[in-house]
Amino acid sequence: METTVNERIKEIIRLLKVSDRRFAEMIGVPQTTVSNLFNRRTEPSYKILNAIINRFEFIDPEWLLTGYGQMHRKEDEMRMQVINHPKLPEARIEDQLVALYDVNAAANLKTLFMEKNQNILGMIVIPDMPRCDGAVYVKGDSMYPLLKSGDIVAYKELNSFSNVIYGEMYLLSFELDGDEYLTVKYANKSEREGYIKLASYNTHHEPMDIPIAGIYAMALIKVSIRMNTMR
Repeated sequence: METTVNERIKEIIRLLKVSDRRFAEMIGVPQTTVSNLFNRRTEPSYKILNAIINRFEFIDPEWLLTGYGQMHRKEDEMRMQVINHPKLPEARIEDQLVALYDVNAAANLKTLFMEKNQNILGMIVIPDMPRCDGAVYVKGDSMYPLLKSGDIVAYKELNSFSNVIYGEMYLLSFELDGDEYLTVKYANKSEREGYIKLASYNTHHEPMDIPIAGIYAMALIKVSIRMNTMR
């Protein structure tokens, strides 16, 4: 039977045999924050999920976030976590976990932004990483060789097009002539009113003006990750 992330957190509390108040103290959040998860059925923030995973090393992050697998992390995985990701000191408890999303499983980028607890492939942790809302795999060669297909980019969602920083790299989805596109481009000013100019790093791709009204969602690229081998 499929469970919600709130139900899985409740399952952890039952396993620990502690009160909601004590659990809140253990992960460093106010009791009302935990109570609201169950009384008002609010969704847990990344801060709460990150605190649970860092506080209780036996918890499998994939199970907590998606419900797949088992609650308890395998013993060899726990040893690997200790070697590669030492438990953070209390002063860094708010260091973030960034969700890596399957953008193909979502209807579009806007849907991905709205449904943050769905289509999660895994989590990314990088020390001192700037605040990001999520990450996706890059497809296509428009930013090659700066970015290549298969790279990962972490982004910060843009809530207003008036906040665009021209000259920076963005992840965006837009409609053009009835077709929907998802791409990574530089956002530059356009000479046309109501338009934005998208430019590629790859010189084989010409810059293009698209209407701002046709943009579904947009996010500032803050981090890129390249995997040179898969093993």
